[in-house]
Amino acid sequence: MPLTALEIRNAKPTLKPYKLSDGGGLYLEIRPNGSRYWRLKYRVHGKEKRLALGVFPEVTLTEARDGRDAARKLLRDGIDPGTAKKTQKLTARHAAESTFGGIALELLAKEKHELSESTYSKKLWILEELLFPWLRTRPISEIEAPELLAVLRRTESRGRLESAQRAKQLAGSVFRYAIITGRATRDPSADLRGALKTPVAKSRAAVTDPRKVGELLRSIYTYTGQPTTCAALQLAPLVFVRPGELRAAEWSEFSFDIAGNGTDKDPPVWRIPAKRTKMREEHVVPLSTQAVSILRGIHRHTGNGHYVFPGLRSNARPLSNNTLNAALRNLGYDKDTATAHGFRAMASTLLNELGYPPDIIEKQLAHAERNKVRAAYNRASYLDKRREMMQAWADYLDGLRKGADVIPFNLSRQA
Repeated sequence: MPLTALEIRNAKPTLKPYKLSDGGGLYLEIRPNGSRYWRLKYRVHGKEKRLALGVFPEVTLTEARDGRDAARKLLRDGIDPGTAKKTQKLTARHAAESTFGGIALELLAKEKHELSESTYSKKLWILEELLFPWLRTRPISEIEAPELLAVLRRTESRGRLESAQRAKQLAGSVFRYAIITGRATRDPSADLRGALKTPVAKSRAAVTDPRKVGELLRSIYTYTGQPTTCAALQLAPLVFVRPGELRAAEWSEFSFDIAGNGTDKDPPVWRIPAKRTKMREEHVVPLSTQAVSILRGIHRHTGNGHYVFPGLRSNARPLSNNTLNAALRNLGYDKDTATAHGFRAMASTLLNELGYPPDIIEKQLAHAERNKVRAAYNRASYLDKRREMMQAWADYLDGLRKGADVIPFNLSRQA
């Protein structure tokens, strides 16, 4: 007798699984935990098999019968419904892996160990916010230049020209990866050269006039915010690393006598590991006596933790992205006057004016050296000169902060 909906609802679990038959090989399996599974028993070439048709009540009695009838039709055509179902799953999986979204996430996962946390997060944000809403489920081989352009212009139309360009670049890398892995034949982003508006290059705001630098430093040393923010602000102009490298500094990266007992065997340095630098190479920062003093001071507050500058809400995370810029805003410096990244431009401008060799300054700024042999030589030969420069730079900033009439001096002949 065929099953009824009432019989199914009234069926109670027992200590052992049991079946309620509906006919034609279809039955409902009742498990001891109360779960109910639709199954179809059939034979292929004399061999008995089972086909899963879903879970009740997600799959109703009517839907289970439709599945049984479809499977029996396949059997009449000489097709094993179990094999057909596996093939369908594989096809669906392959189709998903061949979509723009599937390939983009695959590429991002492949690159993750090579990217800094901030770069990875930016790429994921571009994908999820600017590209995926319209391209995620699209077969990548079907996307043509006009479709990609229409998506990019949604961002461009909101005045976010740089974001649109970045989205185009990221989409291009996804298409090129698809070509390499045999899932696409061309990159339509290459056809969009000149199709988007070019953002006007804007330098990050920086204070570079010596007297105004002195004013800025005096403001920084009067800041009364959180100790971690104060210390990070004071250290930033002395080391002029990228803000993300400063914020996420870890105590394990520093090599000097924290307690000040005079036990240092080597000059103090900060070794920023390759995984945290933009150029994916370890960056060595010689530490001036002023920088060491600031670090010893903040060590009393955060030395028991992982980060030198932990977040204001959690020690498990570093200072947030906007903390230093927000502090500068509180000191009266708007975004067009001073930024955390601007300390790099400040150092670059003034050190060049002071006469330091550009190669040493560029090395200390951790800018890329295209010549690999030259880069290796520079790493080995410039550390002592960079150490001298960093101490002289810290002394120079001290003079500006104290209001001294600091006269730029030329050291190029010493290099």
